[in-house]
Amino acid sequence: MFSVNFAIILPFIIAAFVPFIYRRFRFIHIGWFVMLVPITLFILLARLIPSVASGQTFTDTYQWIPTLDINFTTYLDGLSMIFGLLITGVGSLVILYSIFYLSTKESLQHFYVYLLLFMGAMLGVVFSDNLMVLYVFWELTSVSSFLLIAFWNHRKGSRLGAQKAMLITVSGGVAMLVGFIMLHTMTGTFSIREIISSISGFTDHALFMPAMILVLLGAFTKSAQFPFHIWLPDAMEAPTPVSAYLHSATMVKAGIYLVARFTPVFGGDQVWFWTVSIVGMITLFWGSFNAVKQTDLKALLAYSTISQLGLIMSLLGLGSVALHIGYSTESVIYTQATFAALFHMINHSTFKGALFMVVGIVDHGLGTRDIRRLGGLMALMPFTFTVAVIGSLSMAGLPPFNGFLSKEMFFAATVQISNADVFSLQTFGIVFPIVAWVASIFTFIYCMIFIFKTFLGPAQPEKLDKPIHEAPMGMLISPLILAAFVVGIFFFPNLLGNYILRPAMSSIYPTFGDAFNLTPSISAWHGVKPELLMTIGVVLVGAILYKILKKWKPIYGLFSQKYTFNTLYNNVLSLSEKGSGVVTRGYMTGFLKDYIAYIFGFFIIVVGGFLFYSGAFSMDISTNAPIRLYEVILVAVMAIAAFAMLFAKSRMTATLLNGVLGYSIAIFFVIFRAPDLALTQLVVESVTTALFLLAFSHLPDWKKEKTTIKTKWINGIISIAMGVLVMLIGLSVLNYNKFETISSYFEDAYELAGGANIVNAILGDFRGFDTMLEVVVLFIAGLGVYTMIKLKSEKGGDKE
Repeated sequence: MFSVNFAIILPFIIAAFVPFIYRRFRFIHIGWFVMLVPITLFILLARLIPSVASGQTFTDTYQWIPTLDINFTTYLDGLSMIFGLLITGVGSLVILYSIFYLSTKESLQHFYVYLLLFMGAMLGVVFSDNLMVLYVFWELTSVSSFLLIAFWNHRKGSRLGAQKAMLITVSGGVAMLVGFIMLHTMTGTFSIREIISSISGFTDHALFMPAMILVLLGAFTKSAQFPFHIWLPDAMEAPTPVSAYLHSATMVKAGIYLVARFTPVFGGDQVWFWTVSIVGMITLFWGSFNAVKQTDLKALLAYSTISQLGLIMSLLGLGSVALHIGYSTESVIYTQATFAALFHMINHSTFKGALFMVVGIVDHGLGTRDIRRLGGLMALMPFTFTVAVIGSLSMAGLPPFNGFLSKEMFFAATVQISNADVFSLQTFGIVFPIVAWVASIFTFIYCMIFIFKTFLGPAQPEKLDKPIHEAPMGMLISPLILAAFVVGIFFFPNLLGNYILRPAMSSIYPTFGDAFNLTPSISAWHGVKPELLMTIGVVLVGAILYKILKKWKPIYGLFSQKYTFNTLYNNVLSLSEKGSGVVTRGYMTGFLKDYIAYIFGFFIIVVGGFLFYSGAFSMDISTNAPIRLYEVILVAVMAIAAFAMLFAKSRMTATLLNGVLGYSIAIFFVIFRAPDLALTQLVVESVTTALFLLAFSHLPDWKKEKTTIKTKWINGIISIAMGVLVMLIGLSVLNYNKFETISSYFEDAYELAGGANIVNAILGDFRGFDTMLEVVVLFIAGLGVYTMIKLKSEKGGDKE
């Protein structure tokens, strides 16, 4: 029986063995071995398609931290099946493509380890039912994508692009984490399925709206929605296989998955509807508008990806209105927007993955992606040209390609939603079809630029670094397979709709009953309807605007680079670096006395302030034992020794006075009937005093540094405040009884740890776990130091 946990863990296990296999089997490309992982998982998932299509789900649970309701629970349903197939299917083709794309001189073992880590993390995101586990994998996708984007780390652009992607997506992920915690606070569970089933009772909760916004921040940053889209173009510095995998089929779809998965939770709220729909529409338009002005093929595809992600996001927002209305004949019509989102998401993965690979072929073979240096490639690169035409026309929404079908459904959804009698859509809903139509015109234009500027027109061999030639068949197999899917889905769309899309609709609309009612029949010809007229208008207007492109393209020069989101990001980053430098130089003085003053001052202000504000200082000394005369004398001796230490003229004197304090504490242990502690204190104090005296005897005379009166007053105030605060905390703790004491747990020391003495059991057994972990930390640090020294010595040996 297939285990969903196995699907997640397998890439991580194989990633651990990749470096060893790479070293042992140099005669074979490591990519062939790595490719077996996604192929195996794809086959295993594909075998479950009939079962999932019939309504069956698959769940695995591993008890992780049950006391915190955090368990490694995975859930395979129709929605996660789509993403699982995309991650493994496209992943297989990308690895095949990378085998021929990357040189054997590259650090291949690192590349494939990063790729497997990312694949496992993405599978963890889409299969996780527990919010905390989902978050762990979510951030792991950011870390692994950072490594992949920065794979060519000798390039400054790669490093900066990876940094930007990391900062933006991780920031959104932290916001999402807070939203997840709010959901747990509301519902009492981290299980997504349980949250969906119980959320109806919490829609009026004070945390419902903040949780929604924070979850959307995580989704918008990951899926490059406006205004967080700026990281995606810079991420194109990654190798093309990475772009084809992360930025067309997987990572950027994680935000889409999150919105789709949480639509049953938040979808009935109008804030969700307007936020997701409007952000999606703005992203759709802004991405397509900016794609037209790009001169780098990868940058053009980056902005086109932003635009297409906005299209999918807006459809998910439009489809959520059905949850507000509730199940009815009218609401089923609006669910078709969600169906179109899922359909276009699959279509986008096919044609955009193929186009990225085409750009990789051009760049790899000719040494440039600059449109201004290209042209006339059709005759000498016929296979590449064919794939480019299929992918571009599909992206433009033309038949006979799958993009036409989902683009028509997109237009239909925007027209239908503009007539809905909710959320004031009859007044403002007309904006959706207008924006959709205008953005699609720009989409058509940049698709024509991709085809005509790159492959048609006169060739410019004098501007190229290499002669024009077709790619080797190994690099063509993957894009040709994707192109075949682009055409095949157009002719057999309902096969995809019935077995893949329909069960996913059941996941998004779990309360709507039979999912057959939510799955429209997909056909290329649906009559002369508004969506068909909109497509004809896109082609006509787009063709005209492309023809006169040189006349109106100067409008892009009207947008100043001083007022862009990229400039804002750079300014914020620069100010943060300068500000952190000022702060760091302010407190990193190099003097231990300053660091101690900062630590104690922070403790006094934060801890003392909070305890005072919360009224935690509460004490009752009436029930305490009476203070005896010899205890007063012992305290007086300690006070005199401590005070005299301030005026000691030598280290020897200070050390001896410090010893008085230590031995006095040992006497207190004897008085309070703790002879074992007293003995320990005496031994430790004797050893440390002797060591101090031995060490200080070899040091020069102690010359006290001259301090100002102001510094002495500050030090005195901090010292007194610290002492008073610790004393107040100690007295307050004696009377603190709001929680059950833990002493009852340690009463079972004999049964739990086999120790007849509770103190010994705590020190020798329970405390041993902490000590063991500390030893592990020291061991890891030692390995790191040894590795750095080893690497340095090896490099030195090479030089010699």
